[in-house]
Amino acid sequence: MAGKGFTVKKDWDNPIDHPMPAEVRVPAEMRVGPVLVSPATVLAPMAGVTDTVFRRFIRHASLFSTDSTLVESTEASIETDVTNAQSGCGLLMTEFTSADGLARMRESKRRRYLTFYDDEHPIGAQLFGSNAETLAEAASIVEDTGFDTVDLNLGCPAKRVVGCNGGSGLLRDLPKIGEIFRTVRKAVNIPFTVKFRMGWNDKQIVCVDLARMAEAEGLNAVALHARTREQGYSGQAQWQWIAAIKQAVSIPVIGNGDIRTPEDAAAMIAETGCDAVMIGRAAPANPWIFRQIAQYTATGAYDLPTVEDRYRMIRAYFQMLLDEHEATKDLPRSDRMGETAGKMKQFATWFTHGVPGGAKLRAAIYHARTGAEVLGQVEQFFATRRADEFTDVSSHESQDQANTFPEDALVCD
Repeated sequence: MAGKGFTVKKDWDNPIDHPMPAEVRVPAEMRVGPVLVSPATVLAPMAGVTDTVFRRFIRHASLFSTDSTLVESTEASIETDVTNAQSGCGLLMTEFTSADGLARMRESKRRRYLTFYDDEHPIGAQLFGSNAETLAEAASIVEDTGFDTVDLNLGCPAKRVVGCNGGSGLLRDLPKIGEIFRTVRKAVNIPFTVKFRMGWNDKQIVCVDLARMAEAEGLNAVALHARTREQGYSGQAQWQWIAAIKQAVSIPVIGNGDIRTPEDAAAMIAETGCDAVMIGRAAPANPWIFRQIAQYTATGAYDLPTVEDRYRMIRAYFQMLLDEHEATKDLPRSDRMGETAGKMKQFATWFTHGVPGGAKLRAAIYHARTGAEVLGQVEQFFATRRADEFTDVSSHESQDQANTFPEDALVCD
């Protein structure tokens, strides 16, 4: 969640490089009530990030099959039927959505927040708020819309959310959380889960008690972002608290925090015993991470993206944004999706990471005024790069040929 006081950082503070555990892998599956999450990986809900375009993009970028190894191109996979057995991301989550706003807004406007497509299943919708009855009403809307699960946000550290006693602000009021759990649980039949932080600060760690209460009130799974509200997104995630929750409850426990690589995911499973891993910041920085985890689990190794992979990835996502914008252009402005140029610029920093000369591409993207111009800059940048590489290769080949003479042309001094 990005907001005043705390911004989702695109990097990590002194990240720990975990060696790949010899025997431990991310589990093949997890069940949240009747919902099969296979493999046991979850895309974290991120405000301003995990809209329907990004979710479908991640789902298709994550395609992996032991029969056909990796899907060769992202855009080709978009036409592929997706099943859990093929996908490296087992469960998608929406951006967090205000329960108050959802309950009040007209049905047509909910489209912007609750739109999803058939190939996004299983998918969960995350809500935030502090009024139990309003949250229950919003959860019923989520269920009626066809989502597979509904999740309560008790983790957002942003001041404007905490100021309304939402997100991690509720961690200071466990009785209130208990009331919300009971009210929402009675209102819906689909699986009900909660994502929370360790506590308000290091002196107020409540995550184990909260997890026990969630289980007692009939929730189907819990997810811990192993930081306090005070930490925001800084410092190290304290995985030992994920392990403590796993020891305290019998419902599935999802671990979240500082997973950047397949090694990190396997290490979290090994160190905590959690049932699944949830990945946030690493997903826009490395959209292949779910596929890499699935690939490592199946084969013991995983591929790193090439520069050409990054080009295809950027082009595919930006084109999806343009297509979504075109499909919703006749709706009222507040209901349109895609957001084209603005959204493209938002993702440029993440997506161009690892691209040689990426700063030049980012500058060109930031100066573009329309989505079509942004995509044009991407095409031009990579076309120029390929031409430069071809020139370099041709130059080397010419030099090699110039230094190679037929035997009868040799001249001896």
